[in-house]
Amino acid sequence: MKAEDLIMISVDDHVVEPPDMFDDHIPAKYRDSAPKIVRNPDGSDVWTFNGSIIPNIGLNAVAGRPKEEYGIEPTAFDEIRPGCYDIHERIKDMNAGGILASMNFPSFPGFSGRLFAATEDKDLALAVLRAYNDWHIDEWAGTHPGRIIPMALPVLWDAELCAAEVRRVAAKGCHSITFTENPHTLGYPSFHDEYWDPLWRAVSDENVVVSIHLGSSGKLSVTAPDAPIDVMITLQPMNICQAAADLLWSRVIKKFPDIRFALSEGGTGWIPYFLDRVDRTYDMHRLWTGQDFGGRLPSEVFREHFLTCFISDPVGVQLRHLIGLDNIAWECDYPHSDSSWPNAPEELAEVARDVPADELNKITYQNAMRWYSFDPFVGGRTPETATVGALRAEAGDHDVSIRARDKGRFEKQVGIEMGKLVQSTTA
Repeated sequence: MKAEDLIMISVDDHVVEPPDMFDDHIPAKYRDSAPKIVRNPDGSDVWTFNGSIIPNIGLNAVAGRPKEEYGIEPTAFDEIRPGCYDIHERIKDMNAGGILASMNFPSFPGFSGRLFAATEDKDLALAVLRAYNDWHIDEWAGTHPGRIIPMALPVLWDAELCAAEVRRVAAKGCHSITFTENPHTLGYPSFHDEYWDPLWRAVSDENVVVSIHLGSSGKLSVTAPDAPIDVMITLQPMNICQAAADLLWSRVIKKFPDIRFALSEGGTGWIPYFLDRVDRTYDMHRLWTGQDFGGRLPSEVFREHFLTCFISDPVGVQLRHLIGLDNIAWECDYPHSDSSWPNAPEELAEVARDVPADELNKITYQNAMRWYSFDPFVGGRTPETATVGALRAEAGDHDVSIRARDKGRFEKQVGIEMGKLVQSTTA
């Protein structure tokens, strides 16, 4: 298919939360304690909450920046594209990139809400988490119906409360909850513990997908303290591979046959080997390990319960039939450094140039619609007006050019803030 004819839904993008996100959603008694943005003397913006300081890491919001400016240093809101944090600008960026709809993982709370879970005052934590979910569903996703797949944060510290929150957000039309790839590393019971059964029951009852993003366990694959950062970046999908094995062999799949998981930003090229390995493990070892999938192979069970996704994965696309055409979705990863926005359609069209249209449609949008119970064709939009070409026509002359950081302006701001600091300390 030609790039302009694709219909594209991204199941993994990210939102950089705006400073005013809690203003209309937090109960009055918690307003003074809610997370807030503070500008540092160096000009960077950070979130502060409950004694914690969380910077906006530059690498997480580099859309529109030249690659030589990628890095992990803190940044400010006025140093990143407004589409990172302004929903109206995000829709413009999506149109210009030919993206019909997008699911957005959180930023400053952590991919699974670890920041809120670490709060000692659990009443405050729950109020902030619910306010976050209400903002995301009602405001971020609700402002432009059919464009944002709503996603909710979990109540990690209490499985019963987490189940209740799943049911609450499902009633608001949210069918995706983000979750950690390994609760054990965060100090909670593992996937194998009955502790989480109320949550698994709730997501099964409410048709909610448990979306597990790499890095959400707080630990990444690091070989040595002095290893180049490239090693860690290369090995990131290994966390998702571990989560897939953990869940596939767990009691969860067997006890909750309707449960579904999404392996977010984990890639797909490794899946065929993984499935081959679990099938051989089952054949060679089930008689002494006690595993029983009721006459089916683990690979068959995997395809019933897991959605995988990729950004640009030529190997995975070639091996798509070994993965399962109903188990693959596409992601853009805007505004992170792995994203190819605004040229993602061209990149995918090249990677999938030999893929038949009916197969590619499943990967680019139909699987996402089905898994997340999401309808992008609300309000009169049709498939003809949902293509990359049609959306880019809507974008008009929206600026998507690569722009270098205004270092002079930034340095001036740092000078101003440092001057204020000197005055305050000498007064």
